[in-house]
Amino acid sequence: MQDFRNLSVWQMARRLTKSIYEMTVDYPESEAFGLRSQMRRASVSICSNIAEGCGRRGDREFRRFLDVAMGSACELECETILSFDLAFITETAQEQILDVLIQTKRMLGGLLACLGWGRSKSGGRETAAGNRRPRQRAAGARETDSGTDS
Repeated sequence: MQDFRNLSVWQMARRLTKSIYEMTVDYPESEAFGLRSQMRRASVSICSNIAEGCGRRGDREFRRFLDVAMGSACELECETILSFDLAFITETAQEQILDVLIQTKRMLGGLLACLGWGRSKSGGRETAAGNRRPRQRAAGARETDSGTDS
């Protein structure tokens, strides 16, 4: 078990959370339980899942929590775009948040790759839930009546 505070991705997610809290202070009161609350929860979820994953035994559980953190980062990205669309934030604020989010997502993706996310024991691709993805046919390959590629 490693100390999550030493992970660069957690440190970046922590800064992102602080920025989200500061940015959403000025959201309309009507958004107190809407977009403002949702953005804050999503940003906290990124940090919390990285930390919780570090406290779990084994890479498999760590990967699962990092995958949840990635989902929360994607959610926060969407909510940031919506905040701009609704004129709650400026374009500059949107760009600043999205820049940090993209960096955070890249770091999460890199850490997931280092931990072998997306690979089954047999080497096939998996989804986050662990289900094998069907093999894609090569471009131009045709299926015959027997169901095999020609």
